[in-house]
Amino acid sequence: MPIPVLTIDGPSGAGKGTVSRLIAKKLGWHYLDSGSIYRSLAIAVQKASVDLNAVDEIVKVAEGLVLEFECGDELVVKLDGKDITHQLGLEQTGGIASQIAALPKVRQVLLKKQQDFKQLPGLVADGRDMGTVVFPEAENKVFLTASAEKRAQRRYKQLIEKEIDANLVKIINEIEARDRRDMDRTTAPLAMASDALYIDSSDMTIDAVVEEVLNLIR
Repeated sequence: MPIPVLTIDGPSGAGKGTVSRLIAKKLGWHYLDSGSIYRSLAIAVQKASVDLNAVDEIVKVAEGLVLEFECGDELVVKLDGKDITHQLGLEQTGGIASQIAALPKVRQVLLKKQQDFKQLPGLVADGRDMGTVVFPEAENKVFLTASAEKRAQRRYKQLIEKEIDANLVKIINEIEARDRRDMDRTTAPLAMASDALYIDSSDMTIDAVVEEVLNLIR
């Protein structure tokens, strides 16, 4: 029996995670947050005290990575059975993740890890290259985006609600720079699959985006 896969790609801050988790919950499908895989590996590498220049050692840690994603009201990520969710957002974790994500050998190992999430009754995969590299055969693909200004406003609101000082102009500049890096990198760049449904969520509610994606699957 073929296993259905829905891929949701797009730039940072477009709402991919929220939309993907809501759809996975509604359908009762498995969920893959590809960004968290690299951050989880960063945590595992730190835990094993591996030098970031020791590529073969990082590859070994990647091969032994055991991850679970639980879609409740919030995403819970478990590494070797232990909840590491709170560590994923740390600045240090993100810095290490971006370094190891640039290593082709590591990407090759994690590609297989991501593909292993494809299990019955189905999978919702969220990332930047899910529909182009990881699951190019997926029947249902979405490219979810929003203007840099809208994404920055959402991020600004999140930070202010957490009582973290934030500068909107600086966030816009950071988002635009990240978009350029993601689109220009040689390995698995951010790109829309030719057979993907394009959704601009700038002026849409989360519920409206979810409904549009569910209509695609139906």
